[in-house]
Parts: sequence; structure tokens; C-alpha cells
Amino acid sequence: MMATDIHRTVEAVWRIESPRLIAGLARMVRDVGLAEELAQDALVAALERWPESGVPDNPGAWLMTTAKHRAIDQLRRKKLIERKHEALAHEPEFAPADGGLELEAMLDDDIGDDLLRLIFTACHPVLSAESRAALTLRLMGGLTTDEIARAFLVPEPTIAQRIVRAKRTLADKQIPFEVPRGEERDERLASVLEVLYLIFNEGYAATSGDDWMRPELCSEAMRLGRVLTGLAPQEPEVLGLLALMEIQASRLRARTTSNGEPILLPDQDRSRWDPLLIRRGLAALERIEKLGGTTGPYALQAAIAACHARARTADATDWPRIAALYAALALVMPSPVVELNRAVAVAMASGPEAGLALVDALADEPLLRNYHLLPSVRGDLLSRLQRHDEARDEFERAASLARNTRERSFLQQRAAACADAARSQA
Repeated sequence: MMATDIHRTVEAVWRIESPRLIAGLARMVRDVGLAEELAQDALVAALERWPESGVPDNPGAWLMTTAKHRAIDQLRRKKLIERKHEALAHEPEFAPADGGLELEAMLDDDIGDDLLRLIFTACHPVLSAESRAALTLRLMGGLTTDEIARAFLVPEPTIAQRIVRAKRTLADKQIPFEVPRGEERDERLASVLEVLYLIFNEGYAATSGDDWMRPELCSEAMRLGRVLTGLAPQEPEVLGLLALMEIQASRLRARTTSNGEPILLPDQDRSRWDPLLIRRGLAALERIEKLGGTTGPYALQAAIAACHARARTADATDWPRIAALYAALALVMPSPVVELNRAVAVAMASGPEAGLALVDALADEPLLRNYHLLPSVRGDLLSRLQRHDEARDEFERAASLARNTRERSFLQQRAAACADAARSQA
């Protein structure tokens, strides 16, 4: 295998394995920042050794073993090994004589999931809401600061500062690496849900890169969402998030062509939607309705997704209900992005003129100034109104703002189609 192929393989393995690697190391060393450094050291070792030795059969285990040894070396150099024995007790190769103490503590934990511990630690209230989300996306999703900045629609240096400060704060405050219990756990739940949905969204529509989707992130977010429902089975918003993710994920196979090109919702082959995920999502919605909790933001978004899932064809979609649900969502979660989605629903329910009026009202929103979906939506509505020259300009602007290669190409194709339509009109 060529060195360049090895490097691509290492990058792919890192994307998949880094969250588990960092989470496992954080459990050992009780320091999120140090855990990420150790994981990065293991990545560097892989880049150095695998071109010569080849990719191991279990690359994730190789990275973890390498990082563990480096963790032990760090602890010894800092003369902390005696204080860290209990933290390493459940690792058989390093277990001291009294190693049962840490194992007993692990068995007492009602979740016992390193990744979930990592999320709850990163979502500690000592951090700002923005820092919690940025740090977790960095650690759990393996995203770069640039990708996270795109997800948050803020400058990259801002995200970099948030992440550095967050890791420093967790270390300085000696925040325990654990899932909290009782009221403290409930207080942190909203942040955890927000972060899980951000991770899912990055998988569902990648902010940058060559692939429109990163299904492994969707799968990981859903897996952790299912763990959370076991933790809080009577919490409507936990169920709402899981229902939303599963219904959305049911479309993954239908969202791209065989070449990876995007397929918009109205054009998707609905026979390719995953019926099992739809059934699971709708079942979770039924549980929410029985609990009387259909007014939360995740439950409302799940209800919107369910409208699409229940429609056998695009023409059968209940757009008036979707528009009403977006209006309700705007009340509990005011956001220009929600208003943009409501405009799309209104356009589908009442015509493109009605939707365009709502979109134009968002033109001066600072948060949407560099958001490529604003000109993309406006271009689509103008195209439907046969205003093809204006639509072309909007699609070109959207393409210039898009960072995902597939999405940028798709928007450029739409701009070209509008240019052709304008010439035909002339």
C-alpha cells in the first residue's frame, strides 16, 4: 500500500476511533485535555509506523494500546502513578493489587459508557453553552475547529479559543470524569441533548469536506441517544431527540446518488427510506404523546419529520401542518434558522410568493449573513417564480458560501440550470 493510501487510511480510522480513544483515555487520566494530547500522540505514531509495518488488523486497538503506554509514561514522569492506580485498575495489563476498587465503582455506574461520560463532562455547567457544544464536537465528532465554526456560523478563532479555554477550565476545576446523578444530571441533560443533535446534524449534512454526509456520526449520535433514553425513559425531550434522529436517519440511503451527489427531499426514492427507523421514531413519538410532552423543541421537530415519513409521495406531504409546527417551534426556540425553515414550509403550503416574503424579511439577520442556505432557499423560490436571472445570482452566492464540495457543486449546477432557463425565456 502506498504511503498516501496509508495516510488516508489513518485519517479514516482517526475519524471513527478518536471519540472512543479520547473517552477511554479521559477515564484513565481524568483530564480531557491530556487525553486528547495522548490520542494525538498515538495518531502521530500511527503515521510514522504504519507506512512501514502496514495497517494493523485492529487499528483502533493499536491506537488505544499505544496511547495507554504513553499515558503510563506521562504519569510516571510526573510521579503521579501511585495516585492514578485506581484510575487504571480496570485495565488488566496495568492493574495494581487493589484494582477491584475502580472496577467496583464502574459496575456501580448506571450507564457505564465512556463516551457518555465524556459528553456529560464536556457539558459541565462550569462551561458556557457555546464552549460545551464546541468541545464535545471536537472530542466526540473529531471535527476540526473550522468545521465546528461552520456549524456554529462563527469565526474559526472564536471556536479555537472556546475549546482551549474549556479544556483548561475542566482541568483547573478538577471536574470529575463521570455521569452525574440526580438533579445535577437533569440540569446537564439539556446541554447533552443539544450536543448530540449537533453531532447528528454534522453527520446528516457535513459542513465541509468531499462527502455530503458522515453516516458514522449519525450512528454514534443515535447510539448515545438510545443510551440516554434508558437513563431517562420518561423524559419527553430525550425521546423527542431520539425520534427526530431516527426518522431523519431513515432517509440517509436516499439522500445521494451512487456517485455521492445530493438528492433533495422531493426527489428522493421513498422506497429506499429505512422503514425500521421510521417505525422506531414514530413509536417514540407515541410515547411522548402519552407523556403529554409534545411541546418541546425536539418533540416538535420530530413531529415535523414524521409528517414527511408518513407521506407516501412528496405531493402527499401535509405542508400546512408542517408550517404550523414550525410556527410553534419558533415560539419555544426562536431562531432565524427556524424562521428560514418555516418560510420553506409556508412556500410549499401557500405558494412561493408567501415564502419569499418571509425569506426577504430575514435578509438583514446577522446570523444568516454567511449562511449558504439563505440564498439557496431564496434561489429556489425565485426559480419557482420564473425569475431565473435572480435565482442564478442567489445560487451562485450560495455556492460561494458552501464549504462542502458536494453541496457547492450541486448549487453551481442549479445556478447553471437557471442561466439556461433565463436564456430560454429571452
